[in-house]
Amino acid sequence: MKKINRGVSMKKHDQDFMRQQNKITVYELIKNDSPISRASIAKKTGMSPTTVSRIVGELTNQGYVAEFEQISSGLGRKATMLGLKGNSVLSVGVEIDKHRISLGVVDVNGAVMVSKVHHRIPEESVEMTLSTIVRMLQETVESEGLDSSRIAGIGVGLPGIVDNENGQVVFSVQLGWRNVDIAQRLKALTGYEVAVDNELKVKALAEHVRGAAAGSKRTALLGFGTGVGSALIIEGEIYRGESNSAGEIGHTTIDPNGAMCECGKAGCLQTYIITSALLLEANKIRKVDTLEELFEARRSKEMWAVQLIERALTYIAITVNNVLCVYNPDIVILSGELIENFPEIRQEIEDLCFNRFVWEPLRDSFSLQYTALGEDGVMIGSALLAQTRFFSLE
Repeated sequence: MKKINRGVSMKKHDQDFMRQQNKITVYELIKNDSPISRASIAKKTGMSPTTVSRIVGELTNQGYVAEFEQISSGLGRKATMLGLKGNSVLSVGVEIDKHRISLGVVDVNGAVMVSKVHHRIPEESVEMTLSTIVRMLQETVESEGLDSSRIAGIGVGLPGIVDNENGQVVFSVQLGWRNVDIAQRLKALTGYEVAVDNELKVKALAEHVRGAAAGSKRTALLGFGTGVGSALIIEGEIYRGESNSAGEIGHTTIDPNGAMCECGKAGCLQTYIITSALLLEANKIRKVDTLEELFEARRSKEMWAVQLIERALTYIAITVNNVLCVYNPDIVILSGELIENFPEIRQEIEDLCFNRFVWEPLRDSFSLQYTALGEDGVMIGSALLAQTRFFSLE
């Protein structure tokens, strides 16, 4: 019987492991610091120029890396710069909201290649929602002629408490879902790996990567629309809390004797701000079907509309202050239907924040920003989450 040299076998295993780790290191450096030269990669990683050139060659042959036009290094010499090919890695981002489903294909740089929107009925079943997502995905891949082998996976962002490790919706008031295994069910229907997370957490991730929070060390994103919530990014990582429910500020109690919330409690913060609550109050005066109608009444100086929106803006400013006091972020990003569709309220919110409600020692400690990605934020963040979770170099 031939004797196996275990020492040689282990040594080869270690060498293969180190080669793969070096390859991942170079890939991540090109992804995060593009455009970058081979010489800069060697300097930053400590690898030899020969090793860097070999790895770059492998990544180029696999279709991940491309060379860009040469630029002067300042001494008359030129260096060939490297970057990732945008379509080398793709992922699908899905946002499930109370009234719509958005689906898009996103490249490795976080750019949306193509997207679709489908109107959703609030009472729609899980089965119907998943069936719609599958149809939208099939139509998108076929109509755009996409290489499905380049799709790393699917990311789904939705409102509510999510078990992100297992891809389950624990509880979503807005969707009416409880203990729904989205990841496994959608994987069975599409064949792709699926990651699921809270909508604001993935939106904050997207803003951090390519939006208003680029370069921030500690970002707080607040959402005001069909619900109220927040998400925190610390040093590029989503802060989740013990059960991934950190940031559910919409259900903090403002008035224990206040209006009933759809979650079953009384006096939740969101009962003073969300779209359905504002319309419910408005309809006590006269028939109002949309936020646009409510704001039109305000523009016409109808006092009930002026006071109703003023109250909502006051609670938005209070929310900003409370988040600042608890988390002390360097950037606070405001987002959601109320913020994005009615920019006329932004200056009023800023005045309320800096002149009345933000604690004075914190007023100069942060920057108040607005979402740079708008309605695409959740979709982009979900797709980036899928890339991070499922893409691996061969």
